[in-house]
Amino acid sequence: LDIVEETEKSFEYLKSRSSTFIDFEFVSYLSHYILPLNPTLHSWTIENLVKNAIDAIKGKGKITVTISETEKNIQIWVSDTGKGISKNQFKTIFEPGFTTKKRGWGLGLSLTKRIVEEYHNGKIKVEKSEIGQGTTFCVTYKKSL
Repeated sequence: LDIVEETEKSFEYLKSRSSTFIDFEFVSYLSHYILPLNPTLHSWTIENLVKNAIDAIKGKGKITVTISETEKNIQIWVSDTGKGISKNQFKTIFEPGFTTKKRGWGLGLSLTKRIVEEYHNGKIKVEKSEIGQGTTFCVTYKKSL
């Protein structure tokens, strides 16, 4: 499937159901790219990252989803202007049961990681984060040869 189209579809769906106080931006540096994707699981991945961003900015701020490419990879960046994550939590946030929320099971990012890495053969990481400034996640998929 076209990763740009599938990502934008999920992004627009969430944008249409979110607060008007959130500034949503979608940027793609490529018009399309076909990858072996499960559309439901990919949509869930984008939805989980964007919903976490919405929680992090507490309903007011900016969320940007950017798609770019390198020679070998397609990258999806999800950035927010939220509360940020301390550096010592960059790895633990992907563990089952980890949560900073009062509600929830702490399974969203662990499932997202499994979908990205085990199902789509990609990688996910916290690219950068600063307390009080925001967070950027990066999902990387190898280009089909």
